[in-house]
Amino acid sequence: MKNDVKTTKRSGWFWETKISGISLPLYLVIVAILIVVIALGKLPTSMMGPIAVLVILGNLFHYMGTKIPIVKDYLGGGSVFAIFASAAIATFGILPKEVVDSTKTFVSDMGFLDFYIAALIAGAILGMNRDLLIKASVRFIPVALISMVASFLAVGLVGMLIGNGFGNSVLYVSLPAMAGGVGAGAVPLSSIYGSFLHTDAADVISRLIPATAMTNVLAIIGAALTARIGQSGNKLNGHGEMMAKGDLGDTKSEPVKPNIQQMGVGLMVALAFFMLGQIGNYFIPKIHAYAFIIIFVVICKVGNLLPKYYEDAATMFNQLIVKNLTAAVLAGIGIALLNLNVLADAFTWQFVVLCLTSVVTISVVAGFVGKLFGLYPVEAAITAGFCNNSMGGTGNVAVLSAADRMNLIAFAQMGNRLGGALVLILSGFLIQLFS
Repeated sequence: MKNDVKTTKRSGWFWETKISGISLPLYLVIVAILIVVIALGKLPTSMMGPIAVLVILGNLFHYMGTKIPIVKDYLGGGSVFAIFASAAIATFGILPKEVVDSTKTFVSDMGFLDFYIAALIAGAILGMNRDLLIKASVRFIPVALISMVASFLAVGLVGMLIGNGFGNSVLYVSLPAMAGGVGAGAVPLSSIYGSFLHTDAADVISRLIPATAMTNVLAIIGAALTARIGQSGNKLNGHGEMMAKGDLGDTKSEPVKPNIQQMGVGLMVALAFFMLGQIGNYFIPKIHAYAFIIIFVVICKVGNLLPKYYEDAATMFNQLIVKNLTAAVLAGIGIALLNLNVLADAFTWQFVVLCLTSVVTISVVAGFVGKLFGLYPVEAAITAGFCNNSMGGTGNVAVLSAADRMNLIAFAQMGNRLGGALVLILSGFLIQLFS
């Protein structure tokens, strides 16, 4: 007689839940392994250690943020929670100092963010419809610049009304908010201020970082809330498209079928454009390497210089990176670039009012002017507005991730780098005028 073998299938929320494709029980085992290796002091300080921390904790925090009430609906969801939870465990010493330091080194000095952003820019632009890219860019750049001017004036005027002064408000809130982040913005801005004020740049940067961080936080939350506007209709919300089709016909790119070898080709394409960006920055140091990456990729796309095979390869690699490393990047932003103590020390009601003024003005004006220029207001507000009050490339990733519009990274970087460059150029004149 043949015996039937019965198998018991585990069911229920605990067993069926998956984080980044891994079942919750197994994921918790992986987290436990990470905790043990950190406790034993055996986590490598080479790239393997930071990658483990960022990928494991980033995906865990991102998942938690998508489930926590209020956070998931009104405070940016998984993206914002991943940043702040990571910042908290670093700021309050939950992560050992050596782990935090090695992670900061990996994120900033070893180029993890450069790798991510290069892949993002190359794939995002090469995967776009060529005609749409041309027409949207011509409309987008004026929108971004007009919005920045409006925000600058609004911060100055509000500063006068609340007793903070026009000059002090624009120099230490508006300009660092729009300068393009820390490395490409606040750091060179502090050097410019320091040279004219005859003081150490290190003393100046402590006054600039809080505004950069605070407006970045508000921009992330604002973008998440703005993305919910007009979700059921198409008049305000383009759902990730910068402008309506109009006479462009079908602007949807054909979906590319994943191919393992072609993804490797996409990596090579992204690396090539990254190196071109470095070459451009060598000859013209005042223009950031990211800006040159955008310029070279746009030239190739507009001029049809790359065969479709290589464009598809870059798009595939972009999708691979965005799908698997975004949560890790968000965790890296929290650990490496957001110190909650520094943010808390700057908190005065005047400072908060000025940061809110900057973020609200730039986004509202971008949405309104964007509509006049034929762009969807929601997308214009996010890319030409919120992203221009973010912490550069990393801030753009956080803002777009919170708004679920990572495909618009090219526009965000375009406005961010162009606007940041103009801020640095004008800052020398403004510090002499208002100091």
